[in-house]
Amino acid sequence: MLYLHIHQLRERKLNITQIAAELKVSRPTVYKYLEMNFEEVHAYTSDLYKKPKKLDPYLDWILAWLEEYPHLSAAQIKDWLLERYPDLDVGESTVRLYVKDLREIYQIEKKAHTRQYTAVPEQPMGKQIQVDWGQTKQKTSNKSEVKLYFIAFVLAHSRYKYMEWQDRPFTTKDTIRCHENAFRYFGGRTEELVYDQDNLIAVSENAGDILLTTEFQAYVKERQFKVYLCRKADPESKGMIENVVKYIKGNYADSRIFKDIDDWNERAWSWLERTGNQNVHHTTKKRPKEVFTLEKQHLLPVSIILSQESTPVHSLTRNVGKDNTIRYASNRYSVPVGTYNKLPNNEVCIIFKDNQIIISHPINGEKITEHPISDEKGKLIQNRNHLRDRSKQIEDLKVQVLTHFQSSEKAKTFIEEVLKRYPRYRRDQLLILQKVAEKHPVYLEKALIKSINEQLYSANDFRDIVDYLVKEDLDSSVEIQNSSPKTIPKIAISTRSMDTYTTILGGTIHE
Repeated sequence: MLYLHIHQLRERKLNITQIAAELKVSRPTVYKYLEMNFEEVHAYTSDLYKKPKKLDPYLDWILAWLEEYPHLSAAQIKDWLLERYPDLDVGESTVRLYVKDLREIYQIEKKAHTRQYTAVPEQPMGKQIQVDWGQTKQKTSNKSEVKLYFIAFVLAHSRYKYMEWQDRPFTTKDTIRCHENAFRYFGGRTEELVYDQDNLIAVSENAGDILLTTEFQAYVKERQFKVYLCRKADPESKGMIENVVKYIKGNYADSRIFKDIDDWNERAWSWLERTGNQNVHHTTKKRPKEVFTLEKQHLLPVSIILSQESTPVHSLTRNVGKDNTIRYASNRYSVPVGTYNKLPNNEVCIIFKDNQIIISHPINGEKITEHPISDEKGKLIQNRNHLRDRSKQIEDLKVQVLTHFQSSEKAKTFIEEVLKRYPRYRRDQLLILQKVAEKHPVYLEKALIKSINEQLYSANDFRDIVDYLVKEDLDSSVEIQNSSPKTIPKIAISTRSMDTYTTILGGTIHE
């Protein structure tokens, strides 16, 4: 299969580096398979085992990954296989033994990195969420490197996890936003949340009287959960989240190629569903997803909207993506085309009201749009009107059109009826009227009266009426010109002698 994929990508004119990045293999591997024919590849892979095994069809993939990333664990190999082949049904032990045999045959040594932890007492259902931050450096498809930051949450009883990534360091507002997303993901909150002594949330431990930052203190007061702050050099008190951070770094983030932050988060949440919350936990010997179905019933409900008294967080901020969407709770919500790159830092504010998500301008608070909140995940909630550029407000355009008319009340009634009849084409209708008004201003009033009298409430009909009036005037002008005389008749003029004029004036002519 790897042989076929390499040749397919080559036929699509991808170069060696691009093929290697797409398939997560080394460039020598790509060269090797490009130089071999199908029979040679078949002989190369079939010599490894005499007895067929379940993972034999994926041998070339696994071998290529191990050659490129020799430190990969069997759990990572399984997750990468499931990411590429979602319908693959294979157990962890099967993958582990298969990878172990491959390492022995090809002498691919794995360097293990271990860290010691102290056993942590089991927590009752709904009692505790542990929170921590982490960061990684990821390779990009163009072989550069980017630094990423994440926050992780884990329910202490079920080990059910949530994470969220950013391509910039976290702020307190980011932390609060991610808490809200985590509570929504879990479907509630616990009595207590456990943290490290992070300066995003805490100022000082203060001998037990914890001093929180102003913003986070307001948030804790609003959500009414207890804060447990770990003491320095005491990792065992939050060993669960320490292991989760290590798991995220070592299984999800390790050796993955970064494309963009939205894609990275989508893949992270898919990894949680497929692996992070699905695999049997080594301590509890249970799947976090299955235990979570029981623990969820013990979580405390969280209102969908924070009160206005919680000043720092009565609205959350979101970045507008290049596709003119914002992300909330694993879903994408559309904003009008043209919103991206027209706001400070491409950020918008979101608030929640009556199960609606309201997106507004971060400075003046002007509402941009709103959507019903979806309870599903991975969905695009899109307003079809947002597919068109509505950066120029309809109301402003309507006012511009009205200024061209003398009978403003009649014009307003006419325009309102046009917009009512063509709600999906309001902008188009107004633009036609504006163009006509600018080109033939003297005919607007006649056309307006005729349109209203004949019940023609359409910008196209209005334009046709104006064109008719213009043509009618031109025809009349031509007719007048045709009826006017072309030559001036000659009239005989009689002349008199100078003596006649002298006699009349009573004088004589002097020489």
